[in-house]
Amino acid sequence: MNRLGRPSKIIAVHLNYPSRIAQRGRTPAHPSFFLKPTSSMAVSGDVIERPAGTELLAYEGEVALIVGTRVRRVTPDQGWAAISGITAANDWGLYDLRLVDKGSNLRSKGGDGFTPLGPEVIPAASVDPAALRVRTWVNGVLKQDDTTAGLVFPFGTLVADLSQLISLEPGDVILTGTPAGSSVALPGDVVEVEVDAPTAPGTPSTGRLVTRVAEGTTPFAEYGARPHVDDLQRIEAWGDAETAGVTAPAPFALTDEVREKLSSAAVATISAQLRRLGHPNASIDGVRSLTPGTKMIGVARTLRFVAHRPDLFESHGVGFNAQKQAFDSLAEGEVLVIEARGDATAGTVGDVLALRAKTLGAAGIVTDGAARDSAAVAAIGLPTFAQAAHPSVLGRRHVPWEVDATITCGGATVLPGDVVVGDDDGVVVIPRHLVGQVATGAAAQEAEDAWVAARVAEGHPVEGLFPLDAEWRGRYQAWREEQP
Repeated sequence: MNRLGRPSKIIAVHLNYPSRIAQRGRTPAHPSFFLKPTSSMAVSGDVIERPAGTELLAYEGEVALIVGTRVRRVTPDQGWAAISGITAANDWGLYDLRLVDKGSNLRSKGGDGFTPLGPEVIPAASVDPAALRVRTWVNGVLKQDDTTAGLVFPFGTLVADLSQLISLEPGDVILTGTPAGSSVALPGDVVEVEVDAPTAPGTPSTGRLVTRVAEGTTPFAEYGARPHVDDLQRIEAWGDAETAGVTAPAPFALTDEVREKLSSAAVATISAQLRRLGHPNASIDGVRSLTPGTKMIGVARTLRFVAHRPDLFESHGVGFNAQKQAFDSLAEGEVLVIEARGDATAGTVGDVLALRAKTLGAAGIVTDGAARDSAAVAAIGLPTFAQAAHPSVLGRRHVPWEVDATITCGGATVLPGDVVVGDDDGVVVIPRHLVGQVATGAAAQEAEDAWVAARVAEGHPVEGLFPLDAEWRGRYQAWREEQP
């Protein structure tokens, strides 16, 4: 790599292009990075080996920044000024190894030849950083085509953020993320990446960075982690389920039959069924309905708050934070369950966010913290359960931390995808795999309890009737058989 020199480090960004973020389904609040070894560098025309026994070697066409001067603790404007050149990069990755180092990406993205760069360098001063284009071709077919106009984290921001803790040296390379269209390359494929500035004078371009894919012959040894893939990895590597040739897992949804059974059952009845199945701690304790008389049934989404700390609130509490992300991404029939550590001395939901949930078709909100604007929230009509009302705004006791993680709300563990049911008695959480069994059992129990109540109303004593002894159960079964 004589033309570009050997950098002291190669740093890559996980997600940056809105098109790729939409594919992944998660929006980062801040840039996150990983290192690639300089030994992974390659030049145009080199061959990349897909290791023996693997199947998911994926290309990612990217804009690469070349640092021109040493920088430390610079502003975003100063960060862009420190870039001397732009070139094309292909951030190759082996999804077969993500299981053991996902996030660090050391082996999955650090193999020899996994970071080709070049072939030409565009002087950074000659282009607008928001007016670059990156394109990728596989065997001559255009697969990626996007611009830097809408990057979530502009180039100067990336440099400034890194420089807070890390000195960037001349020649260092920063890979700035890949747009949608990344997919799997097969042995024999030719992958080309080009970065250009179509609106700049002379239309400067890096030329096409060419990489040829070959099949490896040396298998992985037993003493290290072996390649492992599943359908989720295949879908992420290829870009979608259809291209990967697998059936995408259908999002969990309540069937009309199950929903009807749960609607006819009281939360107390559902709680009894869960207890019979070995789940005595399924209730979200301490919460009450702000909308008495309403029934809530839906699939759980989760939001977790951590205890307030000024530095964490500064980094996680402002902007499009986890709380806003959670409410803004709710879908029809979902219940947002909020872990606030049982601290009801600060609001965790208010009227605006509750209204947003309502307009998106959400089924309800549950928080073991407090609700702000409680009267207005109740007036919206969305089933809402909270421990108390409190006037404070976000920032007094809580920091919004993460979305769609496993949480503990009111003493109950809640996983995204669990089913949440609430009424005036409280809220219970049904593990997804038990929903059908619980719904059927609860419907049967409701029918039995209604029959028992009718006998009590007729004047029968409860002894032997509640619960049913053998004699009364026989009478009940006989009555059931007579029903149409």
